[in-house]
Amino acid sequence: MARDQINAFLGAGTQYEGNLSFQGSVRIDGEFTGEIDSEGTLVVGQDARLEGVFKVGQLVLSGTIHGEVIATEKAVLNKQSHFFGTLNTPLFVVEEGADMRGRVNMPNGEGQTDGILQSSEGKNLDHEGVISLADT
Repeated sequence: MARDQINAFLGAGTQYEGNLSFQGSVRIDGEFTGEIDSEGTLVVGQDARLEGVFKVGQLVLSGTIHGEVIATEKAVLNKQSHFFGTLNTPLFVVEEGADMRGRVNMPNGEGQTDGILQSSEGKNLDHEGVISLADT
């Protein structure tokens, strides 16, 4: 099975509360409250709203998340996304226009979180607050 193939889909208009574990990739376009635990990819559609604690291999966010996310491989915030909470990931990709309010922890190779969010000049940026990348 191809890695980018969606294994399950919670469509628009659906509401789910509880715990979800999966392999591969899952796309959510509805509402989800609870916990997700997977080594796979979680794709959050533009109209989706998630609240809870999510541990996944990869996060691709186009909708809204409130809570804590641990993305062990990568987190991608697309331009229309809204994130409120704490994000832990070794690789963070943010498109212009994404709304990030909270804390981002990016562990170094030894699992420590020093050097979080550095500017291109190597200066440490504020570790908490708002990242809002507006279209220019």
